Amino acid sequence: MKKIIIVMLSLAFAVTACEKVPLTGRKQLILVPNNDMLSMSFTQYKAFLDTSKVISTSNGDAEMVNRVGDRIRRAVESYMNSNGYSKRLEGFKWEYHLVQSNQVNAWCMPGGKIVVYSGILPYTQNEAGLATVLGHEVSHAIAEHGNERMSEGLVANGLLQAGQVATGIGTSGKSAQTQAIFQQAFGVVGPLAYQYGVGLPHSRKQESEADHLGLIFMSMAGYDPREAITFWTRMAKAGGGKAPAEFLSDHPSDERRIADLQKLLPDAQKYYASAR
Repeated sequence: MKKIIIVMLSLAFAVTACEKVPLTGRKQLILVPNNDMLSMSFTQYKAFLDTSKVISTSNGDAEMVNRVGDRIRRAVESYMNSNGYSKRLEGFKWEYHLVQSNQVNAWCMPGGKIVVYSGILPYTQNEAGLATVLGHEVSHAIAEHGNERMSEGLVANGLLQAGQVATGIGTSGKSAQTQAIFQQAFGVVGPLAYQYGVGLPHSRKQESEADHLGLIFMSMAGYDPREAITFWTRMAKAGGGKAPAEFLSDHPSDERRIADLQKLLPDAQKYYASAR
């Protein structure tokens, strides 16, 4: 009975905590206060940088990361401020860092905290390719995908009580379970039932959404959106057909991603034309 009551309270609160993603209009569950998400993000980001080999901005590649990141930032701020979403940018403290690593990856945590691994640069090849990656990763932060995943994790773990989120974030009562949910929301594998039943399918939806927003943002920043298709085609070839089945992946298949981007291209071209 106790579990049933918690679930009912969780669902009741969830109904009142829905927001809409910019551009796509998709409804999402957002339960964790923005200040708490930013606090955890900034702490995690600093800890990562302190233990990583950050490449100085005097390096040409690092300077490029800053240059492209700043153009994406200006495009994002322009779109958000012009379309009534400026509240989502409150508390953002943008940073762009290139980190020495063979990983073919990049990410953006809440608050505009961006990391690009040097291992992805041979695949981006040029500024437009890098803009594709940064536009995509920044879109995850703008769409609050991490908060959404964490909110779903709180609901799934019964951590909603009497209409409030029992996270303990920012207090001495911060729980290990809450920390685990935060880490899961940003890539740490969770329980199989959540992973395959909810987590991965929803992550694929979020990845496609980030592709959509990222394509628009890179276009607004003055980068040819056709380069996004070129980049993802190049990544697909680099994978050599070894990508996991889409059902077991947190990303759309290469074929679906490219097909979806092609459908979005005409709209993105309009933003690109206006930015030139």
